[in-house]
Order: sequence, then C-alpha cells, then structure tokens
Amino acid sequence: MANYYNDNESLKFHLSHPLMEKIVNLKERNFTEKDQFDYAPVDYEDAIDSFDKVLEVVGEICGDIVGPNAEGVDAQGPEVIDGRVKYADGTQKNLDALRQAGLMGMSLPRRFGGLNFPIVPYIMAADVVSRADAGFVNIWGLQDCAETINEFADESQKEKYLTRVCEGETMAMDLTEPDAGSDLQAVQLKATFDEKSGKWLLNGVKRFITNGDGHISLVLARSEEGTSDGRGLSMFIYDKNDGGVTVRRIEHKMGIIGSPTCELVFNNAPAELCGSRKMGLIKYVMALMNGARLGIGAQSVGVSEAAYREALAYAKEREQFGKSIINFPAVYEMLTNMKAKLDASRSLLYETARYVDVYKTYMHIAEERKLEKEERQEMKKYQKLADFFTPLLKGMTSEYSNQLAYDAVQIHGGSGFMKDYPVERIYRDARITTIYEGTTQLQVVAAIRGVTTGGYLKQIREYEKMSINPELETYRRTLIGLTEDFEEAVKAVTAVGDNEYIDFHARRMVEMAGNIVMSYLLIYDANRDQSYTRSLKAYVKMAKAEVKAHAEYIRNSSIDDLGGFKFELQ
Repeated sequence: MANYYNDNESLKFHLSHPLMEKIVNLKERNFTEKDQFDYAPVDYEDAIDSFDKVLEVVGEICGDIVGPNAEGVDAQGPEVIDGRVKYADGTQKNLDALRQAGLMGMSLPRRFGGLNFPIVPYIMAADVVSRADAGFVNIWGLQDCAETINEFADESQKEKYLTRVCEGETMAMDLTEPDAGSDLQAVQLKATFDEKSGKWLLNGVKRFITNGDGHISLVLARSEEGTSDGRGLSMFIYDKNDGGVTVRRIEHKMGIIGSPTCELVFNNAPAELCGSRKMGLIKYVMALMNGARLGIGAQSVGVSEAAYREALAYAKEREQFGKSIINFPAVYEMLTNMKAKLDASRSLLYETARYVDVYKTYMHIAEERKLEKEERQEMKKYQKLADFFTPLLKGMTSEYSNQLAYDAVQIHGGSGFMKDYPVERIYRDARITTIYEGTTQLQVVAAIRGVTTGGYLKQIREYEKMSINPELETYRRTLIGLTEDFEEAVKAVTAVGDNEYIDFHARRMVEMAGNIVMSYLLIYDANRDQSYTRSLKAYVKMAKAEVKAHAEYIRNSSIDDLGGFKFELQ
C-alpha cells in the first residue's frame, strides 16, 4: 500500500520545527478543550502525534485512491447536466474517501465538528493531496474558504455553515467576472437587499470559478448602487440549497481537468451578507486571497514533488548506450537542481505557514480576550512577515513547479510527450499555478513592498544571525555577499525616484530576495538535519548565479531603458 505521507521524510521534518510548540500551545489555548472533546490533545506531544496520525490517513488515501484515480479523472473530466456539475467518477470516489475519513474542516474549531488543526498540518495535507492530483486539491482544498467565514461571519452563520463544511460539503469563492479578472474593483455582479424576504438577491455572471457548483460559496458583489470601485463591494455567503444559480458551462482547460472551472449565472439568488457592507474587497477578499495563495504554494510544492519523483524513477530505469540515463552528468545535474528547488520551495512553504499560524491564532485569541502588550507586538510582527512572505511563496514556488515539470518531461524525452506517462499530465497541471489567484507578475507587485520598505532585508539579517554548525559557515559567507549585492541593487533602483523604474526592476529584486531567503532556510534545515546539505550546496550555487546576474543587469541599467523598451513594443 502506497502512503504519500510516510514515504516523504521532509514532511515529518517540517512538522517537527521548533516553532511548532508555540503554535500548538496558542492554538490549543494551553489544552483547555481536553475535558470537553475526547479527541482534543492533552499536551504538545499528543497534538503532534494526532497530526501525524491524520496525515498518515491522508497519505494512505492519496497513495491508494487519489493518485491511482488521477489519470482517469484527467481523461473523463466533469460535465454539466441540467445546470449542475457532475464530477468525474474518480473525483467523487476521492471526495467520498476523504469525507468518510473526517478530513473536511481540518483547521476549523471543534465546536463545529472540525479538528482544530493549525495551518501547518492542514497545508501539509494539501501538499500531499496535490502530489496525488493537483486538480483534485482545488475541490478538497477550498475548505480553507471556511476560514474567512470563521474570521468574519456572525456566530449564527458560523454555526450554520462551518458545521456543514466539517460534515463534508464543498466550497467555492466566486470573485472573477468576464470583465473583472485581476482587477476585482471592476466586479459588477449586483446585490440588492429585498425587504420582503430580508435577504440579499444576487444577479449577474461569474466566470473562471473553481468548483463553481460547490455547496457553499463566498461571493463578491456590488452592494452600493452608483459606485464603480472597490468601496462599493461586499462579501456574501451563497447556499446552493437556496437555488438561483445555474452553471452555464465548464471551461475546457489545458490542465487540472478534474477541477470544474465554471461560468455561473445568478438570477435573484438569495444570499447573506458576510461581515460589514463595503468591506468585501478591501478586507475580506484580501484575507481570502492570502489563504488561497498559501494553498497554491502547497499545490505547487506537491506538483514539484510529483514531477521530481517521476523524473528520478524514469532516469533510474531508462537505459541508453548501455547504462541508466541517471549516470549521465546532464541528467543527474538536472535531478540535483530539481531536488534543491523542491526542498527550497517546501522550506519557504512551511516557513510562511508558520508565520500565518502565529498571527491568525493571536487574532482569534484577541476575539476572546484582550491581548497583552507583548502578544500584540508578536502578532504584528508575524502578520508583517506573513504579508511579505505569502506573495513571495506563491511567486517562487509556482515558477519552480513549472520548471520541475518541464525538466521532468525533458528527462523522459519523447516518452514524456506521450499520455502513457504521468509527467504529461503533471506538466499541464503545473502551468496554472503561475496564473490563478494572482499571476506571478501580480505577486511581484504585492512583494515589492517588502523590498522597498526593507522588510525582506530585515528578515534576512535575522536569518544571518542564526547559530549554525561550523561546516555550514561557508554558505552563510556566500549569502552575506549576495545580500550586499541585493541591498546595493535596491538602493540603486530606489535612488532614481521613479515608480515605473522600480516596477521595471521589481521582479529582479523580488527574485534576489527570494533566492537569499530560501538559501537561508536551507541552511537552517541542514543545521537540523545534514541530509539537506546536498540541496543547500546546489541551491546556493543557483542562487549565486541568479542574484549576481540580476545585480549586474541593474548596475548596467538606467531610466532611459524604459523608453527603449516602450519604443520596441510600438
């Protein structure tokens, strides 16, 4: 029996990170629920054991059911019947297995039937599911929309909807429209309050909605008549049981075919206001998107894991010129670099998840009692880190997942271009990760603030201070030099005093920060477990080449380059 959790030592390694004890103690409120719920942990060790056992179940289901179903789901896909979505047979079997195992609502409070897990083990489950089938995680993983309800809805809404999510109902977030993609301020779906029923009625069209026929949806709609910007938008909860929404069609996509991407027509669909009016985009979508971007980070890492494993297995068994192709330098260098990018991606994923865990938990504690001064400072610190790291995570890991999928196909040669091997599907599935929930270019727009305000540099300096084994010192010295290159590049760009010039170099500066951060995270991993030293060595070499190249490009640039590039495009 395959188990996608037990066969991956990296997952258990990240689950044992020293910060996890603080996260668990905060999440469990010092284990005050142990007398109320018989499955609540009594101490930290008991909590970690619980995470481990649940992740073993996830790993087993993914290895025995979700993974083997992936090719069939990709071939069959979902369909629309009488305005409703019918999942592919394998997708339904996957959902049934995870529901029966109680793996919906993993991070939700126990009073609603959830497991009250921190974000780290939930994201770890998403990592495992994504390795098995990147399309399926878009259905199962949308349960993280429930976090937005848990954060902003009133108590009666929480009781009504979160209980259903924990029982296995699926979710969706209905944001995008035909004329409102990345620019959500342009959303036009109309929300009108009906005095007679006491409900809001939604009218309009939504497009590119992942799992659009889910049981419970969070819908961004224009509630303020006469407005045309983000201040006129509110967030609503729509219940499919109330009717009023029809699935017009399912998009015919390149990849993640098992995940139904829907065009929806709202016709007087009744809905409930979530939180306060006019805060839909300004506050709630931002929280929703940050959670989604963390989820895409997990999906990207899972895809990278699948790609690397397929490439490694094929390279070992495929023989040319009398020996396995893994013995050719051109191939084993590719595999070494793939593993380094995979390990660096996973380290960034769980570092970001830990930051989110700490600040989100403090946020929930603040609803129960007044935080102490030290706690408020700590919440603010981790919230800033989460805000800086989330777009960096989504941008870097999604680009790497595409690179690993590309390399996996290349190692397979002509066979990789055929549907006989899983890498063909993995390659198609990977492509979306750099596009949805904000393209890589938009992640750069979000991350550049961490560059220009010194947020990344400050955290890099903190990493620089870590106590490490003497044999790792040479890597730190290399990174100190690269940090100087990064700092010099940022100063050179910002000194020009032109926002367009900053935007022009934004991706280069963000990638420099990302390479240095991920290198430090691998130093920390190697300090805890020397098996990561190989990936550290390879990754620092790649990071050095990237950072030096970007620094050189910036040194040889001037604001006059902007006009040159514009001229070329005309």
